[in-house]
Amino acid sequence: MPMSWFLLSLALGRSPVVVSLERLVEPHDTARCSLGLSCHLWDGDVLCLPGSIESAPGPVLVPTCLQTELVLRCPQETDCALCVRVVVHLAVHGGWEEPEEGENSDLELQEPRNASLLAQVVLSFQAYPTTRCALLEIQVPAVLVQPGQSVGSAVFDCFEAGLGAEVRIWSYTQPRYQKELNVTQQLPDCRGLEVRDSIQSCWALPWLNVSADGDSVHLVLDVSEEQNFGFLLYWDQVQGPLKPWRYKNLTGPQTITLNHTDLVPCLCIQVWPLEPDSVRTSFCPFREDPRAHRNLWHIARLQVLSPGRWQLNAPCSLPAKVALCWQAPDQVPCQPLMPPMLQENVTVNKPHEFPSVRGHPNLCVQVSSLEKVQFQECLWADSLGPFKDDMLLVEMRTGLNDTSVCALEPSGCTALPSNTSTRAAHLGEQLLQDFLTHQCVQLWKEDDLGTLWACPMDKYIHKRWVLVWLVCLLLVAVLFFSLLLKKDRVKAAPRARTTLLLHSGEGEGHERLVGALASALSQLPLRVAVDLWSRRELSAHGALAWFHEQRRRTLQEDGVVVLLFSPAAVAQCQQWLQHETVGPGPHDTLASWLSCVLPDFLQGRAAGRYVGVYFDGLLHPDAVPAPFRAAPLFSLPSQLPGFLDVLQGGCSRSTWRPTDRVERVAQALRAALDSCNLQSGAPGSCGEAWDPGPYPALK
Repeated sequence: MPMSWFLLSLALGRSPVVVSLERLVEPHDTARCSLGLSCHLWDGDVLCLPGSIESAPGPVLVPTCLQTELVLRCPQETDCALCVRVVVHLAVHGGWEEPEEGENSDLELQEPRNASLLAQVVLSFQAYPTTRCALLEIQVPAVLVQPGQSVGSAVFDCFEAGLGAEVRIWSYTQPRYQKELNVTQQLPDCRGLEVRDSIQSCWALPWLNVSADGDSVHLVLDVSEEQNFGFLLYWDQVQGPLKPWRYKNLTGPQTITLNHTDLVPCLCIQVWPLEPDSVRTSFCPFREDPRAHRNLWHIARLQVLSPGRWQLNAPCSLPAKVALCWQAPDQVPCQPLMPPMLQENVTVNKPHEFPSVRGHPNLCVQVSSLEKVQFQECLWADSLGPFKDDMLLVEMRTGLNDTSVCALEPSGCTALPSNTSTRAAHLGEQLLQDFLTHQCVQLWKEDDLGTLWACPMDKYIHKRWVLVWLVCLLLVAVLFFSLLLKKDRVKAAPRARTTLLLHSGEGEGHERLVGALASALSQLPLRVAVDLWSRRELSAHGALAWFHEQRRRTLQEDGVVVLLFSPAAVAQCQQWLQHETVGPGPHDTLASWLSCVLPDFLQGRAAGRYVGVYFDGLLHPDAVPAPFRAAPLFSLPSQLPGFLDVLQGGCSRSTWRPTDRVERVAQALRAALDSCNLQSGAPGSCGEAWDPGPYPALK
């Protein structure tokens, strides 16, 4: 069952509260001031141009606080619109300069001080897709002009806004004498207000419930079956306009399913009836969702645009800071610079750079959030090459004309010179000499913080390793001459040749014979592959694919394929050659490898790659099908020496197959053959017998 996650109806507050609002009958914007002030509202909107901050020529009237209040503008009883009332609190800023001694202070100087103040206050309003600016002229009588004192407030009625919209309001004067004031407010929707009977758009507004079910998020829009409405998913970006993601025109009740990986904090929903002048209502339910914040970091990417320039790409704004660090070749993680450079807040989807920093491959940028490093990229790695084994020196001012120098290491910044056992301390005098003789490169300088220098370490590394290299070369030379002197006594072990053993599955007794042959061959310098030892791979890939792959690998490694013939195998081959139907059963294995090897015999490619064998007493050599006689054919164990000579592939007999080893292989095969016949009680159980007489002696 879906778990109730949100049960909201496009309410932008966390918990919708029913609010009763004041109603305004006046259809036009109005302004009024507190007692003692006079106000005038300019007709129509003005351009929203704040301009730059200017110095006040004397006492000026400036906004000190912004407040908002929701009201209803109702030209008719049942035709109301949600409206934002703005209250601006004002105060006198600055004062008159006192005349210098000797200057006149007559009535002409006193007249401006006894005059009233006139200010033009701009109220800027933004709520997608509307932007407006209203201008209020406010006059303060001279009696209230006291520097630093509050003089009252002005009330503006009002900016119309859509239900559930997010509105931003700024206030400043023209000309501007201070930073503008601003306030952001999330407006409620129909559910949070006593307006369903007054605002017509609430009559047909789609109702939305959000619920989670496992990895899916369901947006359930509860409307009548005949109602048409628009549905928009978008990313609400602080920098720039909203970015649409998915738009649909829908009819009737709908359930839209999102994957939980699609959720990000700025993912918002906008719905509206498909009617003229309908109100669009926005809803951003995932701003506080932990999963959405995790997804945002997974989606975000740190991109190096060019040497020294980078950009953090993300659909939403990120609460992250950026700083430079020093990445040495053999150190992890990247070390923060000392003294620390000022961290900057990151603006996503916008190029950034460090203009006062000189490029170096070891300088990297780190993006962190809540003290955790999220991304790291080295800005000059592509243009300046790999990391250098440079030492970063930090020069800090300790007095008017005095400075101190330390080397940045994993343990901290090591003062130079130093008696510690760190790398920088061992080379302290040399590093200081390089620093004083300007052999280090200045990377960054800030008079109040310090200076960073990169000092090359290559020459010290070369000096230290020269003796080590000489010793290594001497040892190599001694080893080389020792090998030359002992080459006559050293015998290289022969490389094990790959051997693929193919047979027909004829029951347990025959499989014991095959296993005995494979085990005996594996005691020699041979790498034996047989299906009995690879049943798991055979089951996973199929017999045909396994035999094809083993044959290809064996021949590619200059190995040999051994075909073990038995009465059942011969009968199967005859059927195959005569295109007769082969029934299922023990012949499936043989049918699979026949399809692999038969083309080589029919096309004359068998020489040197294949060899045939059969067991003494189980088969007459003339029974082997004619196409397979193109390869050497041996009876085992009686013709074992010749068979092993073919397998050895040109190696000398003395080094490859000593007599005692050959005899052990022959004894193993005789024992297995005798055991097979003895356990069955009849020779034919291991194959249809052919009696050649007693086992001949090995030749």
